[in-house]
Amino acid sequence: MFATARSQPQSPSALHEELRTLARALFEGERDKTANAANLAALLFHSLPELNWAGFYWLRGTELVLGPFQGRPACVRIALGKGVCGTAAAEARTVVVPDVNAFPGHIACDGASRSELVVPVVRAGRVLGVLDLDSPRTGRFSEEDARALEAVVRIFVDATDLG
Repeated sequence: MFATARSQPQSPSALHEELRTLARALFEGERDKTANAANLAALLFHSLPELNWAGFYWLRGTELVLGPFQGRPACVRIALGKGVCGTAAAEARTVVVPDVNAFPGHIACDGASRSELVVPVVRAGRVLGVLDLDSPRTGRFSEEDARALEAVVRIFVDATDLG
């Protein structure tokens, strides 16, 4: 059985280290894209405080298509370059948005979301999709969170057949 419950609050750096360790353990012996993405979305959703959505969008042509996630039903397709996810994918960079209402062109899939962190999933210089995290709290995500989630995505990419 795989447990993610923590007995006491952790510092952000300790939590981030635990996420990297747990991600490696989740992917051990498994290379399937759907299985690994689904498990990573669940791990993040249940491990990180103050999230209301965690999941993937996969790049298909000129749009992102919904992949495995945890949270309320979401937008199924997002045009490349649109919203936070589309911007992160088009620019191949992590985007931290402290207040989604201040982000031009934000796509509100869940009206409860107030801040967002999107990390591109990249292999061999090619964007394959994005990992998207939403929070109902404004200012939820820090640059430290961004760097930690980039490391978790690298672990996912290295452990997964993404072809």
